[in-house]
Amino acid sequence: MEVLPDQLIWEILRRIKKTLDRNSASLACKRLYELEREQREFLRVGCGLNPANSALTSLCNRFKNLAKIEIVYSGWMSKLGKQLDDQGLLILSQLCPALTDLTLGFCTFITDVGVGHLASCTNLSTLKFNFTPRISGCGILSLVVGCKSLSSLHLIRCINVSSVEWLEYLGKLETLQELSIKNCRAIGEWDLAKLGFGWRRLRSLQFEVDANYRYMKVQDRLAFDRWQRLSVPCESMVELSLVNCLITPGGGLACVLGKCRALERLQLDMCVGIRDSDLMNLARESVNLRSISLRVPSDFSLPISMADPSRLTDESLKAIANNCSKLETFKISFSDGEFPSFSSFTLNGILLVIHRCPIRLLALDHVYSFTDSGMEALCDANFLGTLELTKCQEVTDEGLQLVQHFPCLRNLKISKCLGVTDAGLKPLVGIQKLDSLTIEDCPQIGEKCAHGIAKNLFYRQDLSWMF
Repeated sequence: MEVLPDQLIWEILRRIKKTLDRNSASLACKRLYELEREQREFLRVGCGLNPANSALTSLCNRFKNLAKIEIVYSGWMSKLGKQLDDQGLLILSQLCPALTDLTLGFCTFITDVGVGHLASCTNLSTLKFNFTPRISGCGILSLVVGCKSLSSLHLIRCINVSSVEWLEYLGKLETLQELSIKNCRAIGEWDLAKLGFGWRRLRSLQFEVDANYRYMKVQDRLAFDRWQRLSVPCESMVELSLVNCLITPGGGLACVLGKCRALERLQLDMCVGIRDSDLMNLARESVNLRSISLRVPSDFSLPISMADPSRLTDESLKAIANNCSKLETFKISFSDGEFPSFSSFTLNGILLVIHRCPIRLLALDHVYSFTDSGMEALCDANFLGTLELTKCQEVTDEGLQLVQHFPCLRNLKISKCLGVTDAGLKPLVGIQKLDSLTIEDCPQIGEKCAHGIAKNLFYRQDLSWMF
């Protein structure tokens, strides 16, 4: 070991990914210990950090070049000792000058004071808070004022972050490229307008509203006017994910959908108020779109004031088919309350997208309009490599047997489908056309019959969903 050059040992250590293996290697000799100490850039700690502050001090003194730290207290109980507190974040800010990426999860002892200590971490570019209930908007503001290199911010279940002056400040800096806000009850879609010119550099936006608080924060006229005046194009946006959002015609996030020229990945999950015109505008602008995931709410999940006939129709799919020539992933899902007669999209609309776009992954969930005729049409889908059917109850054995004629299919998943039985799989046995076959919770398909169809089989039978 002593004759090996440092560069070679560094390369060996670099290829050891598991922390336990790295720890074991560092104990082999003093030289390995010293080199591993210098090379370690990532540290993940949690409930085993006890006593928290002194243990963290020891770790930071040992590993001087830490750039990424994750502190996650998932599953913590009081008998495991005191959590990391504000003093611990002060230790981080003083002993980790190279820190660029920090994740704090389930850290219930940390307050705005501790977050303020992080303002001295001038190299910090990525910050993730997951359920840190004692942090407020004031603490976030003090942080972003100091960390002017911040390009990625994730706030998940931060229930006390209400004021959004920090968002306005980040908008003026125009450094933010990735923003994720999930289930922060006091932050609504109308607050996002405060990002202002920051929309120009934003590459990824994930915004998820707690479904239980979806209708509680009502926009005021000033917020509506702010969105109306927002003429900044979202020219850098590559990924957009909206969950449980209210899409207001002519305002709010509807203003964003038609301005994302570079958009490649779109997810709209249970977004109330989305209209054909919104998706048509988006399809015309976002010609580079490669992935679309739509989960449409049923009439029974809407408040009475929102239950109007302005549901999505095949006009949206027609616009996508005509403009998004690079689309490869296409996912459609309806909420559990949807009935066959209420489905927004017809079979013809879905097939139009499949035939005009190079769809490689098709996932349909609760789509009652997709029948055996749809399976027959997929025999001409020359790019389709992965098909996922969930609760597609109109697909029967006759349609399932057609899988053997799909030209490029390699992965098939069938979940909670009542219309398919062992008889539908028998013609596929021995063909070995598929690389993987997944069968989940289909009461009429036995595991024995599923063998010999694909190189890899995953089978699960849990029928609790039926009761």
